[in-house]
Amino acid sequence: MQQTIKTRSGRTLIVPTPEEDAAINAGIAADPDAHEVTDAEFAQMRRMGRPRLASPKIPTTIRFDADVLDALKGTGKGWQTRVNEAMREWVKTHTR
Repeated sequence: MQQTIKTRSGRTLIVPTPEEDAAINAGIAADPDAHEVTDAEFAQMRRMGRPRLASPKIPTTIRFDADVLDALKGTGKGWQTRVNEAMREWVKTHTR
C-alpha cells in the first residue's frame, strides 16, 4: 500500500518508496543541468517579494457613493494610499 501524507491545504501526496526515491535521486545526479544547492548557497537565499512590515495594512470593506469612488479612483494609481493618508489626518484632528 502506498504511503501518503496530507498537506494543510487538504491535498494528499504519495510518498515515494525507498526504491523510487533512489531512482529519482539517480536521475537527478545523472542530469548535468540539475544543480544541487550547497549549504552555503542555501544560507544566502532570501525570500522573494516585499519584506514584511512591522505594522501591515489590514484589508477592509467600505462603502462609498459611486461619484465619490469614481473621483478617488480618477486621481490615478495610489488612490487607496491617498485615502489612507486623508483618513489618518482626520483621525489626528478628531481624536484626543
